[in-house]
Amino acid sequence: MVTFRLERTAPLSLDEAWRRLTEWPRHGDVVPLTRVTVVTPGPTREGTVFVARSGVGPFTVDDRMEVTVWCPPDADEESPGLCRLEKRGRIVLGWAEIEVRPGPGGRARVVWREELRVRFLPALFDPLLRTAAHTLFGRAANRLLRRR
Repeated sequence: MVTFRLERTAPLSLDEAWRRLTEWPRHGDVVPLTRVTVVTPGPTREGTVFVARSGVGPFTVDDRMEVTVWCPPDADEESPGLCRLEKRGRIVLGWAEIEVRPGPGGRARVVWREELRVRFLPALFDPLLRTAAHTLFGRAANRLLRRR
């Protein structure tokens, strides 16, 4: 099991940063070899389930997630937003939290925390998994925040 934390500041309103990070299918546009399918009808709320399928051909892994906390930022731009996802797949387990709060100069400050466990992967590989996950999710966050 690995944990990591990412922080980003973007020249966006809290609402816009939140929208870009929580439109789940967009994650498939920025993570290589991944497609995201929302299983439950919208809009996103507690109980929303989606699946990120990554891989090629028969070598795919489903990362099934459920939204367990859904608190968008307030329209007054002062109250932070928080979304918590529980990873409930057969292979990928753990949780992720995406927080969007006011940052310096009217910018949005994003904090992404994640605990990730890959079933059957020995702890010996945790340092490699941590580095790979930090890099992959860091790039994804950067791309999501840059793209409209």
